[in-house]
Amino acid sequence: MKALSTPLLVLALATACRATAPPSSADERAAIERLLDGWHAAASRADGPGYLGAMDDDAVYLGTDPGERWTLAEFRAFCEPYFARGTGWTYEPRERHVVVEGDLAWFDERLWNAKYGDCRGTGVLRRRDGAWKLAHYSLTLLIPNEKAAAVVELVRR
Repeated sequence: MKALSTPLLVLALATACRATAPPSSADERAAIERLLDGWHAAASRADGPGYLGAMDDDAVYLGTDPGERWTLAEFRAFCEPYFARGTGWTYEPRERHVVVEGDLAWFDERLWNAKYGDCRGTGVLRRRDGAWKLAHYSLTLLIPNEKAAAVVELVRR
């Protein structure tokens, strides 16, 4: 067997390291962006398998109503009748921030919905077997501070 020269050895090692190196944080953020964009698009198309399939088996979804804390099974039971009728919901991402640390990531996003206006989604993703899945999502309505007291009063009535 012939020994490699130093420049060739360095090139071979660098190539091997690139082939086995974990994806960069920017690559991971891009993958998460694609997952979240696809998740919102699937809801808009009433694509139950695409929408619910992006969520982890032990995912929790928090909706805007105080009683909306759903496990994946409970959320599936809520969503499927709508999707079966071809009815979905559209939340258009307007701004998103993603942080990745190892096999966990979290994000916040500003969304637009025709019925509710500006909303915020926050969530946590977990990478399992090389794939990102939503583990936790919370959707909130954005209420300007100067209008919060009036909204609180309305809810109390």
